[in-house]
Parts: sequence; C-alpha cells; structure tokens
Amino acid sequence: MFIDPLLIIIAFIFGATFFIAEFYEPERSYIPVSLIAGISVAYFFLVVLPEISERLPEYPLHLTLLEYLFVLIGFAFIHVSEKLILQRVESKSQQRVRKLMNMENNLEAVEDNIENIVSEELMHEELDEFALRDLARVLKSLHDQGSQIRTDIGDLKIKIHDHITEEFGNLRFFTNFTYHFLIGLILVNLILIDLISSILFYFFAFFRTVIQNQSSSKYKVFTDLDIEIDMQETQLQKILLASAALIGMVVDLIVDLIYEINLEVLYILFSFTSGVILYTIVREVLPEKEKGNPIFFLAGVVGFTIIILTINLFVVIL
Repeated sequence: MFIDPLLIIIAFIFGATFFIAEFYEPERSYIPVSLIAGISVAYFFLVVLPEISERLPEYPLHLTLLEYLFVLIGFAFIHVSEKLILQRVESKSQQRVRKLMNMENNLEAVEDNIENIVSEELMHEELDEFALRDLARVLKSLHDQGSQIRTDIGDLKIKIHDHITEEFGNLRFFTNFTYHFLIGLILVNLILIDLISSILFYFFAFFRTVIQNQSSSKYKVFTDLDIEIDMQETQLQKILLASAALIGMVVDLIVDLIYEINLEVLYILFSFTSGVILYTIVREVLPEKEKGNPIFFLAGVVGFTIIILTINLFVVIL
C-alpha cells in the first residue's frame, strides 16, 4: 500500500504535539473545575459519540440499538474494575480501620461519661478521693488506649493509601495509554482517508488531553476513612504515555504497509475506550454534590458547543 510521505509527516507532527502536551505538562492553571467539566461533557456527547456513530462501519449484531454497546461495556468495565480494587485491596486493613474507628468513638463516649462523673464529684462538698483516683486511673488508661488506636489507624490508612494508589495508578495508566495509542492508530487512518476530518479529530483529541492535564489528580476513595489518593505517574510512565500516540502511529504505518487495519475493530476499541473516558468525566471531572459552579458548567457546555458548530459550519463551507 502506497502512503504519501507528506501525510506521514503530518501524522508525526500531530503525534509530537501529544508527546509535548503529556511529557512537558505545565503547572495546572486555575481554570474553574466546573468550566472544565462542562467542556468535557460537551466534548464527549458532541464529538466522541458522533465520531463513533459516523465511523463505525457496522452496528453490533446489525442492531442500531447497540450502536453504543461498546461504550457501555467500557464504562461498565472501568467501574467494575475500580470497585473491585476498592473493595478487595487491603480489605482486611479496611475492616480493621473501621473497627478501630468504632472503638475510638466508643472510648471517647466512655471518657466523656467519666469526665461528667468526675465533674459532678468535684461539685460535692465531701470528695471521695479514692473514687476520684480510680476514675483518674481509668481515664488515663482510656486515653492511652485511644492514643494507641489512633496510631494504629494512621498506620493502616497509610498502608491502604499506598496500595490503593499503586493499583489505581496502574489502572489509570493502562486506560490512558490505550486511549492515546488508539488515537494514534485512528489519526493515521483518518489522515490517509480524509485529511480535513483527521485535522478536526486531532484538535478534539488534543483538547481532551489538555483538559485532562488541567483536571485535579486528587480525589477521595473512602469517604468514611478520609483517604485521598494522588495519581502521579513515574518518569517511565510519563514517557510511555507521552509516546503512546506516536507508538500507535508507528504500529499502524507498519501494519498498513502489509495490509489495511479493520476499521470496524479499530472503532470498537475506540468505543470501548470512550466508555472509559465517560466514566473518567463522571468520576473525576464533574464536581461532587454541592461543589462546583453551575454557571461555569453551562458556560463550558454552551461555549464548546458553539465552537463545534462553528468548526462544522466552516468545514461545510469549504
């Protein structure tokens, strides 16, 4: 299969920008998280889903109803994977921490009751010194037990935090690497088929990368245990993530020299990864509960929608 060298150069320029955006990640700016959330949601529903609908050569089982089946599978896969990690990793330590926290609460309640008794005794004219000494010894014993329990809780939380961070880091690395790898594969194929569509797809995919880099990498995994994890890649992982799109392009070009990639399989994989993206948006980008600013969110949705409509109008005119 003949491949125009100019198209290859364009493809690798695109891949190089992904490398720069991922590897030389700038310090996070103070863009409102609600604005990022609005843009991310608009990106998924107005860019990712239409891309799947337009490019997927054939619906699963020839049923239109299953057009986004693999998006659903991707969403369910990442959710189940996350839950299994949360529930199974250090499960005994989690149970132990919760048990210790209950013990700590019970000890505090007992200490409060004893302190009330001591206060009442001190109000009496005739003090029972022996009783007060016994109560003081009990209070000291309870205080020592409480200190030990708090130490044990802290140690177990650190253990859970480290293990959960490692497992989540591996899962997140796998999904991000797969996503960028598929972006590289798809970009090369689109460039060979339709240069304008490939350029638009590149801008949207690159924008998603920039948005992800602006998103916070910290979030709580156990609200009752007050454990927060910080997703930070190692230097090797950063290099691999930054190179994922380029690796995908190289693999695709090598395969294209032998035979054409099955676009149906390619977009099935892309659909699966898109489900992962949707879960990431819901899980990590959208502000929780009362947090966030709805005005900024709407601004992100409406603003990005206008940008997409403008670009599409420009393409139609061309």
